[in-house]
Amino acid sequence: MTYLIFGGAGFIGINFVKLILSLNVKIVVFDKLTEVSNKKEINNLVYQNKIIFINEDICNYEKVFFCIKKFEPTYIINFAAETHVDNSIKNPDSFISTNIVGTYTILKALQSFKNSKYWNNFRYLNISTDEVYGSLGKNDPPFTEGSKMCPNSPYSASKASADHLVRSYFKTFGLPVLTSNCSNNFGPFQHVEKLIPLTIDKCLNLQKIPIYGNGKNVRDWIFVRDHCNVLKLILENGKLGEVYNIGGGQELKNIDLVKMICEYFDKSIPQKSGKKYSDLISFVDDRPGHDQRYAVNNKKITSHFGWNPSTSFKDNLETTIKWYIENNFSKKND
Repeated sequence: MTYLIFGGAGFIGINFVKLILSLNVKIVVFDKLTEVSNKKEINNLVYQNKIIFINEDICNYEKVFFCIKKFEPTYIINFAAETHVDNSIKNPDSFISTNIVGTYTILKALQSFKNSKYWNNFRYLNISTDEVYGSLGKNDPPFTEGSKMCPNSPYSASKASADHLVRSYFKTFGLPVLTSNCSNNFGPFQHVEKLIPLTIDKCLNLQKIPIYGNGKNVRDWIFVRDHCNVLKLILENGKLGEVYNIGGGQELKNIDLVKMICEYFDKSIPQKSGKKYSDLISFVDDRPGHDQRYAVNNKKITSHFGWNPSTSFKDNLETTIKWYIENNFSKKND
């Protein structure tokens, strides 16, 4: 059995790789290695002969096709994506290329095996986001799989486009695909451009912690290891052509989340000056099109797989903070 993992050097990708390392399977990681990739971890896994690594861009059709042809993977999962909303506002080009064209390239390569024996022997899982559904009001019910797509940023629009492409290849060509739309992830190996590791990094360096607007934007958080566990279930047992929403059931205002992290530092690494880490909080101009609230209904995956998040959000947040401190994780993860 072989897993082909596109974007396996990224945040969620590397956590998924670590999840399946204990299985008696061949693991092929296909990643172009950007500035947010976990290069050290990938190099270590290659050195230990635990994975096969292909340093290529998913937009390169020939490389994608020959990789699939050579390894004939049983399970194919695509984590490869540009994900930071701020960057998509500043420069959408790479988002259109990787998220849309890259997804199309994989679909096109897989569809080319339509008349081969391999066709009935693989499953492809498209990893997406709850941001494709747009923004919720304060009292709106959480997003379901039937919610209308209404993306508000170039990032979410590119992911919605990819989701539509994947669906079309199932309907038109019968490609054996699945899609998952997940809420905000946190945990080890996440790049410091994201809110939780950014806040940890700022606390460690006693620098200002930037928060957009008034900090009252709400996000639904899920621990990355919980996310990876349910992705494995979906990949192996999900109904082909279906969409599965994945949420952590933990809605928090950005300001409240940042204060939780500051309170942890107050207790574990108090400042000699006696100041509170929350004094580092600095409100900055809101970003354009900033979604007010995300929340995801887990009913479908709970009923289909009996899945629920493993442990408490507070425990997982503390585990994450400790990991960043112990590993001295920073932007220079080369």
